[in-house]
Amino acid sequence: MKKIISFFVFIILIGQLNSASLVIEGKFQNKNLYVHNGLNKNGVGFCTQEVKVNGQITTDETNSSSYEIDLKALQLKYGENVLIEIIHSDECTPRILNIEDLRPSPSFEIVKMNINNEGLVKWTSINEAGVLPYEIEQYKWNKWVKVGEVMGLGNIQSNEYTFQLTLHSGQNKFRLKQKGLNAQTKISKDFIISSIVNKPSFAIQKKNGSIDFSSETSFEIYDEFGQIVKKGYGKQIEIKKLPKGNYNLCYDSFVADFKK
Repeated sequence: MKKIISFFVFIILIGQLNSASLVIEGKFQNKNLYVHNGLNKNGVGFCTQEVKVNGQITTDETNSSSYEIDLKALQLKYGENVLIEIIHSDECTPRILNIEDLRPSPSFEIVKMNINNEGLVKWTSINEAGVLPYEIEQYKWNKWVKVGEVMGLGNIQSNEYTFQLTLHSGQNKFRLKQKGLNAQTKISKDFIISSIVNKPSFAIQKKNGSIDFSSETSFEIYDEFGQIVKKGYGKQIEIKKLPKGNYNLCYDSFVADFKK
């Protein structure tokens, strides 16, 4: 047995007398599959003998050098599981030209979103065509920052999720994002909540040993070349070992400069 697994699509070759099976599993993405169908080694007849989709033999015409598996004609639902079996001669193997079109793409729709004063986010989605992670991004420091990830359930019907955000002072803006396996990306609309968190202050201690905040906060420090040198969450950043120079300090939702 030869088995190759690639994301949500896998192929299995099974030898059986004078024939073998090419098995492909994935999600229906409203696209048909196209197959390159070689000749048998003796030059008589083409490789494919028959095609099955979810156990049913199709009426696709396979007696040519290439053919189409017409999934759209089978009244499949978007995101539905698809199991395709191509029975072929053991002398050759057909080749799926667009196998990536069975991989899930981001298609979620947010139908409900709630966030409380402590930053607990709850959302409900529909129309997920496959299992893809949600990236949670928060807008701060003049950019979108990834702050967490939740694995999607992949159901067409209702899906429910929760995530704990760390709120900064003032207005908080965040969004959800999914990246497909074909470089496709879908981003939700922005969600905004104002928090009661106080803006922290900071002070650099004598001899440049540390930066102390008045309350716990997320932070990042960048050097003058834009390289991140410190990152974390807390009330203090040890900077004693940083080389002398100019730095950018990102904290809470603010950006400040300091020199060591």
